[in-house]
Amino acid sequence: MSRRALLVEDDASIATVITAALEDEAFTVRRCDSIAGRDAALAEEAFDVMLTDVVLADGDGIASLPEVRAAHPRLPVIILSAQNTLDTAVRATDNDAFEYFPKPFDLDDLVRAACQAADGGRGADLLDAPAPDGLPLIGRSRAMQEVYRMITRVLRNDLTVLILGESGTGKELVAEAIHQLGARKDKPFVAVNAAAIPRELIESELFGHERGAFTGATQRTAGKFEQASGGTLFLDEIGDMPPEAQTRLLRALQSGRIRRVGGAEEIAFDVRIVAATNRDLAPMIAEGAFREDLYYRLAVVPIHLPPLRERAGDVEPLARHFLRSAAREGLPARGLSAGAAALLSAQPWRGNVRELRNVMVRAALLSREDEIDEGTVGQLLADRPAPAAGGPGDLAGAVEHWLAEAQPSPGTLYTQALAAFEKPLFEHALRRTGGNQLRAAHLLGINRNTLRKRLDDLEIDPDRFFQRS
Repeated sequence: MSRRALLVEDDASIATVITAALEDEAFTVRRCDSIAGRDAALAEEAFDVMLTDVVLADGDGIASLPEVRAAHPRLPVIILSAQNTLDTAVRATDNDAFEYFPKPFDLDDLVRAACQAADGGRGADLLDAPAPDGLPLIGRSRAMQEVYRMITRVLRNDLTVLILGESGTGKELVAEAIHQLGARKDKPFVAVNAAAIPRELIESELFGHERGAFTGATQRTAGKFEQASGGTLFLDEIGDMPPEAQTRLLRALQSGRIRRVGGAEEIAFDVRIVAATNRDLAPMIAEGAFREDLYYRLAVVPIHLPPLRERAGDVEPLARHFLRSAAREGLPARGLSAGAAALLSAQPWRGNVRELRNVMVRAALLSREDEIDEGTVGQLLADRPAPAAGGPGDLAGAVEHWLAEAQPSPGTLYTQALAAFEKPLFEHALRRTGGNQLRAAHLLGINRNTLRKRLDDLEIDPDRFFQRS
């Protein structure tokens, strides 16, 4: 049976491609390029799904959706947009869009969503309130579009979210966006950094303590779970949480109750959990350093936050945003030349968004001109400290440095480079596993006999890494 689709798109080439793809799936497609044309089509016939661009010649395709909803409350709407910001994604969500596709999009995904919508499937329920202004997430790269789409999927539920990404990518900003746009926005947002709390105090910090529970506990103190009641608890750097605290956290998440340190009372809590880590938890789980059952409790909805080097197109808008922010904070208002923007976009940004912000604040402070030029940016970049060996994105540079220094003779490049890389790799595995060869072999993904042979060949003494329990 033919499905009927209304396509509101003012780019003729995009409209032609979408129409052909929908017709291949037995859709009858009516095309128009304006809100006026959309309204005329809706008045004349019924449709199973509507696909609409946002920026049209006679108005905003999202802003005018309430009129469509009033007249056609059951019509599923798919939003297509080149205005690829979090605000656009949230506006689409707020207006009960069935799905949101930033341009360029995957045509197969779009057709699949249109089929689901036309066949009666519904998207997630969406917020009643408009999105707050000034959300800190910026970027129109495809990688960030996926982040935005994942955020919109968790706004009207309390599923636990695990944000994964390198240091400086903005994991706390994602957590704040989930809170600010969600149903708990009027309740507290409480953040705790597991890496910054002394090992012996982390359980007290999370769950609170009773008076006299330990030396210095002079009064009953509520922990972060209680402080965040009704709101969101953000557990940052969860990969650095010690094993005993992991066990108590898992028990709390399973039962929905906590017990203060030194107390006997079980206290029910009502918080949304958002966790984050810059560490790769898979090898930690393999080594026994992170509980697998806790990982699955936390990673109900994983959101992967891309490093800045994978979204170079976002560097310039981020840089300009940081300059505007610096001006609001009292620094001189500065522009950014095209050459400076190009130089910034070409950097690897090992410190990610945090490093870029640091550079732009310093540029706003130190520049002698109203427009920051390429020379100023180049000097600031040259003044940055050299990256630590093994830092994110540094492996290629380390290999180039080794090649320049070692200058292996012709015909031996592969074997010498492999040996040079293999020895520190095996030593790293032994160091992380305390000299346990079985666990080191598992970490490396090789069998134990191969490990032993390579240790002998590379003259590595595993006993040097042995740690007594």
